Amino acid sequence: MPLAYDDFTRRADAVRAHIAAACARAGRQPAEVELLAVTKTHPVAAAEFAARYGLRAVGENRVQEGVEKRAHCTAPIAWELIGHLQSNKARLAAAHFDRVQSVDSEKLLHHLDRAAGELGKVLPVLLQINAGQDPAKFGAELTDAPRLLETALARPHLRVDGLMTIAPLSDDPAVAARTFANLRDLRDRLAPQFGVPLRELSMGMSGDLDAAIAAGSTLVRVGTALFGTR
Repeated sequence: MPLAYDDFTRRADAVRAHIAAACARAGRQPAEVELLAVTKTHPVAAAEFAARYGLRAVGENRVQEGVEKRAHCTAPIAWELIGHLQSNKARLAAAHFDRVQSVDSEKLLHHLDRAAGELGKVLPVLLQINAGQDPAKFGAELTDAPRLLETALARPHLRVDGLMTIAPLSDDPAVAARTFANLRDLRDRLAPQFGVPLRELSMGMSGDLDAAIAAGSTLVRVGTALFGTR
């Protein structure tokens, strides 16, 4: 049975309360942490619910799924790509997404920059870093991050908003905490080194957002807690 809007608002209110409580424990303001509704595998109505609720953006994992949904969505909301992006889909992503969070290689930077230039736009991106050093996760290695950022900043049709990571799957909460601290520390080193703010730290999902907020996350990516399982 499809999720009703009233059910969604209750879920969203609960997530926002969870974020506020985590911020209070971390000595932060709830306004510092944005909730990104992850609509992958859910119908177009999920994005329309998020817009109606007042969220700025939704996140999609697959390019084609996001493109098709956006074409049918009547609500004013931004679309962000949070899943792995292959170079051969870079142009499609540049054309249809408002930001790409999963940029993890110099090759992908090249393809996105060229595509954005041909489209006459500047595409906001986040650099995905494998801050948990998990072989099962995508993302540039921590040691490769300075070179990746240097390359990204030299691309005229890209704007680097910050960094993104996904914590390894683990029953030990210290794993996520360590991953998120690694990303924050990396940002704190790179920002002054390159003279850019790198304001966005996209880290934390339904199961680990407390640790992410404690470490300085500015954007948490939540799907199941908002829309249920599919």
